[in-house]
This record gives sequence, structure tokens and C-alpha cells, in this order.
Amino acid sequence: MKKIRAAVVGYGNIGKYVLEAINSSPDLEVAGIVRRDASNVPDELKAYVVTDDVKKLKDVDVAILCTPTRSVEAYAKECLSNGINTVDSYDIHGGIVNLRSELDKVAKANGTVAIISAGWDPGTDSMVRSMFEFMAPKGVTYTNFGPGMSMGHTVAVKAIKGVKAALSMTIPLGTSIHRRMVYIEVEAGYDFKEVAAAIKADDYFAHDETHVMQVENVDDLKDMGHGVYMVRKGVSGETQNQLLEFNMKINNPALTAQVLVAAARASKKQQAGAYTMIEVPIIDYIYGDKEALIKKLV
Repeated sequence: MKKIRAAVVGYGNIGKYVLEAINSSPDLEVAGIVRRDASNVPDELKAYVVTDDVKKLKDVDVAILCTPTRSVEAYAKECLSNGINTVDSYDIHGGIVNLRSELDKVAKANGTVAIISAGWDPGTDSMVRSMFEFMAPKGVTYTNFGPGMSMGHTVAVKAIKGVKAALSMTIPLGTSIHRRMVYIEVEAGYDFKEVAAAIKADDYFAHDETHVMQVENVDDLKDMGHGVYMVRKGVSGETQNQLLEFNMKINNPALTAQVLVAAARASKKQQAGAYTMIEVPIIDYIYGDKEALIKKLV
């Protein structure tokens, strides 16, 4: 069996878990690690090719983008244009349709595949919401996150001027309403109130109740656990009061990484273009013989 060669682009919290997930997958292998500073090679990466450009790696089938959401489009377009499939965990819900459209054009022009927003929300939670929708077509679904550390929100805070270190916690208030608790260390020379105002104005936080607090050491607060509780109350046919629930507690980056690797596998089975997770057959994400999987899972 020829293994799928995957490049890990970015080696932060998610990238480290992606490397573990690839090494645990019988049908994938690591093509290399892409870092901004390729000269910085920690001991755990000594066995791999580490470079600052995915094009310097050999025979890459798919690039797993472990980069900040706001840089996904640029990285994806570069990879797709060079004949490399991409998967990412882009998490700005309002930007997904536009990203899909932009990457679809590039992918189709170059015979490549992009699977976007391949995390757990958006991603696998989107798939659950989709099942809820056809199981009870009329009704309301509430998605309640946390309590836990939001990777995307934390990265967004770190990008704001004056922030030395950050942690963004998501606190569920019920009925899809959330509170954002943001803890930051402030760079010397910056005013905390001005930094806090910039955080609250960012699109990641502008739509939720957000509290920003200054702390001496963010690491003392950090816990990468997270979770989601989804519930739909709706109607099947003409029958009222159908109640559907989904609940999970997770290590955030580890689950995101596993979903990204599953999407990398699925990318090799699609026609050229860009897809969200709900557009790809579920069976394509799973390793194994198709007939055996149907026998096992149906």
C-alpha cells in the first residue's frame, strides 16, 4: 500500500498532535514539517525533514495546515497551485462560504482538493447538526461550547498588539449563547485598557459577552480541555417534541488534529475542488476496506 504523504504546515499546539495522529495512521506518513524558522528543530523533530517552504519537500500529497485561521487562505492557495491537496481547521463561521468559493477556483484549476474547516466546530459538529436537520426538519438546534480553551480565539488574541501571552476560555450560557473569558499578559509599554478594547472589537469577540483580565502568568491557567453539548427540539413529519442530543468532552487540539488527518485521507478520494466536511461521504474519512467498513458500521 502506497501511503499518503502529508506535510505538517505549522508546528504549534495542533501541529504537534497532527504529527502524532499521522504516525498512528497506517495509511499516512510524514513528508516533512514546515516552520517559519526551519533552523529551530526541537529534539522530537530531528527524525523529520524540517523546512520553511512546502515546495522544498518531496512528493507531498496533502498539506495539513496547522496555521492561524486568518492565514489559511494564503497557505492553501499556494499549496493547491503547486499540485498539493490541503486540509485546514478554518473556524470563522461567517467566512467559510467565501473561503470555499476562493479555494474551489484554485483547486479546480490545478486538479487538487481542499477540505476546509475540518475541525470539530466547524467540522464534525457541522455533520451532527446536519443529521439533526434531516431527522427533525422543523425545529431549533442549540450548540453550546465549553467550558474550555478556544484555540482559534486564543490565537486571535495573541495576534493583537500589546499581548505577550493569552488564553481565551469559552463559557456556555445556554441556547447557543457564550461568554468569552480572556486572560492576557501585557507587553511592556502597552496600556491594558487599550489592549482590552482592541480584543473586544475583534470579530472573534465582538458578537459575544467578553471579559478581559490581566494576569501575571497565563500558563498557570491553561487547560486544553473543551467540549460541546448540542440539542435539537423539533418535528419529524408531523410528530412534535423530538429531542436529539449530542455531548462530548475532549482535548481540543488532539481532536482537531485527528479530524484533520481523517480529512487528509478523504481528500485523496474526491474530485478536484473545495469542500466542507458535510459534503464529503463519511466513509471516506475512515481507514479500511469500504465493504468491511459497511459491514462493521451499518
